[in-house]
Order: sequence, then structure tokens, then C-alpha cells
Amino acid sequence: MNYTNQIKKLISEWGADLLGVADVKALTELKTIPANLLEPFTKAISIAVKLPVSVFETIYDQPTPIYSSVYQTANRLLDEIAFKTSNALEKDGYYSLPIPASQILDRENWHAAISHKAVARVAGLGWQGKNLLLITPQFGSRVRLVTVLTNAPLEADAPIKNRCAKCTLCRDACPAGAIKGTLTEDYYESRDQALFFDKCVEHLTNDFAELPNIAPLICGICIKVCPFGRKPKIKKSKTI
Repeated sequence: MNYTNQIKKLISEWGADLLGVADVKALTELKTIPANLLEPFTKAISIAVKLPVSVFETIYDQPTPIYSSVYQTANRLLDEIAFKTSNALEKDGYYSLPIPASQILDRENWHAAISHKAVARVAGLGWQGKNLLLITPQFGSRVRLVTVLTNAPLEADAPIKNRCAKCTLCRDACPAGAIKGTLTEDYYESRDQALFFDKCVEHLTNDFAELPNIAPLICGICIKVCPFGRKPKIKKSKTI
């Protein structure tokens, strides 16, 4: 087993449902905080954990406290996996940095240290959907993401084809009317190509953030309606 597969096996054992490796050269156009964040690194490991489909079935016209709790639990799990991954790589002699799963550093423009969605797309976990979220073939957008930067000699994965096609379910369901429904074959060069971003932020901060027991800025409606990953394979209970 080569080193890339060894690391991937470890990360999977720690709880990752999906993971891939992106070449940092393909990420140089991303806005990062600080601006030189990527300079010491050659690869970015993208790690995803799936959220239970049933959580999204509790959502109708607004996020729920259950979804809020599950969302935060997933972030904590991802941060733990990223922490263990970074330490494992350092023990093998490689420089490594875990980037928090959900940490907004620029609240004026709503940017984190790096876009986990962009890293995941380049690493082949999924494509950028019309809702600007990562959509995976297995779970749709029902995933949370984290990134580990490293200079370990890992083999990079390749992006996969966009499969949204003519579907506009996310656009039609958006309570803020923020999703334009435009399709990209690769990725959107700016948020404005896909979203009326201010409408989305306004709805999250002025409406949903005021709901009781809703901690982060979340919605979940466009995620719920996405057909990818909506029907999991559930084993039926045996009748005794």
C-alpha cells in the first residue's frame, strides 16, 4: 500500500465518509486568510462526513434545533479528524495544518481561512451546485467539510463532472429567492454568478439567526430538496 492510501485508510478509520487530495497549484486563485496561507504546502486533503438524511426531513420552511445540533456535532467531529490527520502527517515528518471546519474570519465578506467547498471540488469529492454548495454523488450536499494542508507527497485526485443538468429544485425551494439557477460546467468564478448572495446572507442573519436554539447561520432547505443522496439505503427491521 502506498503512502497516499495509508493516510486515506487512517482518515477513513477515524470517521471520514469521503476524502480526496487536491493539488495546491489548482487552488492558488482562492481567497485565503492570510493571503499566503498556501505557500508552505503542496497538497490539501479534503475530508467529509455525511449528515443523516432524516435530519433534513425535519426541515420545512426554516432550520430546526435538531439540524443545528447535528450540524455542530459534525463540525466538531471533522475538527477532531483533521487534528489527528495533521498530527499523523507530522509524525511522518511532513508539515501539516488543519483548517477549522466552520470558522468565519471575515464577517463583512463571509470568508473563512479557505473555501472547504472549493478544495473538495478540486479533490474530486463532488461538484459545485447551483446553490453554490458542494454536491457529492453519494450524499448530495448533506455533508460537512474540513481541510488539512500538507507538504506530504500525496497523489492528487481529479475533479468530477457536474451532474446538476437542468434541475432547478434548489432554486425553486430557496426561501430567500437567492439562487439564480445558472449552471456551470466547472465552477463559478464569483458568488454572483450563482447567487444573489446578499439575499441569502440577509435571510440567514435577519430571520433564521433569530430563531430559538439555532446557533450557526444555517438554512438547509436547498440541501433537503437536492435529489442526490436523498434516499439512503436503509435496511428494514426484521419482524420477530
